[in-house]
Amino acid sequence: MSVDLNGIGPGQVNTPRTTADKSSNQNTKATTGEQNKAQTPAARGENVNLSSQAKNLNQLEQKLGEYPEMNDERIAEIRSALEDGSYKVDAEKLAQKMLDMDKSIFG
Repeated sequence: MSVDLNGIGPGQVNTPRTTADKSSNQNTKATTGEQNKAQTPAARGENVNLSSQAKNLNQLEQKLGEYPEMNDERIAEIRSALEDGSYKVDAEKLAQKMLDMDKSIFG
């Protein structure tokens, strides 16, 4: 039984292949891949140019990598303030930050 879907013929769809067909196809791909690897990028005509924005992002990423993930000094200050009871929460500031976060999430 043959089905014609909008002009798609038997040669345009996936057809079952024998194991011999698959192995010969893979050998051809491997040979082509080895030939491509042997050529240098310049010989193949490949060239990559980064935009100035990409270069800036790369520099920024390198700079950020130099900073520690946590500010250990600030953590120690807060921890000691919590221990001695001198840490005070500004309720209005906290509420405003919560509203700002809500607005940024839900619009």
